[in-house]
Amino acid sequence: QVQLVESGGGLVQPGGSLRLSCAASGFSLDDNAIGWFRQAPGKEREALLCISIYDGNKNYADSVKDRFTISRDKGNNTVYLQMNNLKPEDTGVYYCASFTGWCAVDTFHLAGGYDYWGQGTQVTVSS
Repeated sequence: QVQLVESGGGLVQPGGSLRLSCAASGFSLDDNAIGWFRQAPGKEREALLCISIYDGNKNYADSVKDRFTISRDKGNNTVYLQMNNLKPEDTGVYYCASFTGWCAVDTFHLAGGYDYWGQGTQVTVSS
């Protein structure tokens, strides 16, 4: 069974850091791309970053490129999202999603292009 499972969310103070994990099971990520999305309360789902597992190529949304980084661990079939200098506006449910292929700067933000989604993990940034 194909599955993506996010973990690592929680409550953090402004300026703090969190690392989210996206673990894949039932398939290999080797020929896939993984995107991270965020859905804030009352807002649409927003694409944040994308990584192509094969070559590590990355794409970032402008809103997070100086604070968030994405990395992959092929051996563990897992992708990580490192979030630094978190702000209250980063609060939301964070989802990882996959599709077969490579990230592209003009398409990685399109949620409809992803095949599989995790259940999401809540991140709350508050003092």
